[in-house]
Amino acid sequence: MRLNFKDVVYGFSRESLCRRFSLLFLIFFMATSSIASAEEITFKHKGLILNADLALAEGKTFKDGIILITHGSLAHRDMETLVYLRALLKDFDYNTLAINLSLGISNRHGMYDCQTPHHHRYDDAIEEIDVWMQWLKEQGAEKVSLLGHSLGGAQTALYAAEKDSPLVQSVILLAPAVKDNDIKSYSPSYTVALGQAQKLIEEGKGETELEHSTLMHCRDTKVTASSLVSYNAPSKRLDTPSLLPEISKPVLVIIAGDDQVVLDLETKIEPLTDGKRVQMEVIEGAGHFFRDLIMDVAVERMDEFLK
Repeated sequence: MRLNFKDVVYGFSRESLCRRFSLLFLIFFMATSSIASAEEITFKHKGLILNADLALAEGKTFKDGIILITHGSLAHRDMETLVYLRALLKDFDYNTLAINLSLGISNRHGMYDCQTPHHHRYDDAIEEIDVWMQWLKEQGAEKVSLLGHSLGGAQTALYAAEKDSPLVQSVILLAPAVKDNDIKSYSPSYTVALGQAQKLIEEGKGETELEHSTLMHCRDTKVTASSLVSYNAPSKRLDTPSLLPEISKPVLVIIAGDDQVVLDLETKIEPLTDGKRVQMEVIEGAGHFFRDLIMDVAVERMDEFLK
């Protein structure tokens, strides 16, 4: 399915648009204030404090279900995009739990500082999503929908494919990351760095820090060999389209029509859709972060899918 942002906005009633602009203004205020989180949940896991933002819709409890939200690469749960997303979902009467991946840092908030050496690994996210799933089960949650944005979308897909928790009812992937599985596509210098890192791992030196390395948007940073390989070695486990056939639950992939970060996603996802187990929505005019009222269009589609 393909939606045009302008057409959908023109279809809103005046009252609906006023409500949305009021909500948007409120979220902009919240995102720059200390009250952005409804309720912060923290607990210890492997010596690290994990944290998340819990928001229960009015009159709702854990038993009504909850959406577990995972942010993108080296980011955090309180990015403007995700704060607005959570407010919209609450407005639609959905409970949400937005987690901060620790990335190896106890009680982490805000963007990851590229000057901090990277010791975290790709699969750490899968483990932490599972920890939060167990926490939700302990709170009485009986059904969970997984929602991930960007790299968090790819990691959400991997969790859904490999864990297949009975609590998971559905999966929503918002502009999920893809991975080119052909190592020849890497630049020569990057291929050399990966080769060096893989050799260190084989020698039992995976925690060796490689200086002047690149990891995602961090340039000239320190990265352990294990971290570099976990995020960059060619693998179907890092590629959302490759994972979709392995997910047994219904999946909705929402694609930004003007995405300049994740490229050619529609081309890769469309052959995998069947309109039932795997659905795809392209929102024309949307950028990678679905800013402002474009997110309203995405959430209305999510609501249709979840119902």
